[in-house]
Amino acid sequence: MKATYDYLIVGAGLFGAVFAHEATRRGKRCLVVDKRPHAGGNIYCREMDGIQVHYYGAHIFHTDNRRVWDYVNRFVTFNRFTNSPLANFEGRLYNLPFNMNTFYQLWGTRTPEEARARIEQERAPYAGIAEPRNLEERALKLGGRDIYERLIKGYTEKQWGRAATELPAFIIRRLPFRFTFDNNYFNDRYQGIPEGGYNALIDALLSECEVRLGTDYFAHRAELDALSDAVLFTGCIDEYFEYCFGRLEYRSLRFDHRVLETDNFQGNAVVNYTERSIPYTRIIEHKHFAFGTQPTTVVTYEYPDDFAPGKEPYYPVNDERNSRIYDRYRTLADNCVDVLFGGRLAQYTYADMDDTVEAALRLSEEVLR
Repeated sequence: MKATYDYLIVGAGLFGAVFAHEATRRGKRCLVVDKRPHAGGNIYCREMDGIQVHYYGAHIFHTDNRRVWDYVNRFVTFNRFTNSPLANFEGRLYNLPFNMNTFYQLWGTRTPEEARARIEQERAPYAGIAEPRNLEERALKLGGRDIYERLIKGYTEKQWGRAATELPAFIIRRLPFRFTFDNNYFNDRYQGIPEGGYNALIDALLSECEVRLGTDYFAHRAELDALSDAVLFTGCIDEYFEYCFGRLEYRSLRFDHRVLETDNFQGNAVVNYTERSIPYTRIIEHKHFAFGTQPTTVVTYEYPDDFAPGKEPYYPVNDERNSRIYDRYRTLADNCVDVLFGGRLAQYTYADMDDTVEAALRLSEEVLR
């Protein structure tokens, strides 16, 4: 009996949507299912008081990949938003990433020469650390105590839910110091937010596909698998294999969205709070992503959270134990017949949006030739 669909795509996030679009335009019949009541995964936007709210945290599209930039611009128009976040430590504001403005705010240095000399002075006490044993030692060796204590330690410990001395050193591979007065967080050539929010991009990608929302794949697995010749799975890889090698660890997030009766709450899209004693990691003011002029504003307090069943997994804990477990699942996945795996959860990685688009395009080119 011939299947109804060529591909069942589990997950209507960015990876699944790009693959579904590419398969459909090549004449494949696709069914996309997602357990959430909306498409878009974590880049979903919800309109509140006329403002496109990044419902699962701030997402800024940025890339150096011209192919990816041209691809997404086929579906939506991007605005000129530039990500220039601030850090708040004990009520004082610092520019991110670390640049000449940051160094002036920290130490009053005015020239690149002065800033370089001060950073070397800050690093000097930790030059004897040959091989950092943990994140704290790596951060001190790279940038010294002042930057570590004010801008790294508290934020990182909140994000990962454990002391920096208990975190692996590889989480921080380098500290990007820029000796210019440039607050643009990204070095990438292309950057912006889709006009009208990310839903416009996802809706365009899925416009020719059948989409079933509010559909839990695992609750209807046998029935859904029987409908298609092949499956693209973008969910948690350990769940797909029924946790046969154990559960992979994640960190989760909680979001507190608030509509405020003011036209401008903090004057910037993103302000990080780097003190350990403040429970949230950042406040997002969404209207600034689109240069909004609405009389009210919407802000989101973002809280790091322990992951547990029923919560959304956001950040993989890529330590040695989890990497070993994932490798075993990856071996199973590589030997699956007619099942593809893609996206951050299926590949147990944190990926920027442009990398996600590129990976979905590469997979579609490999299997749809």
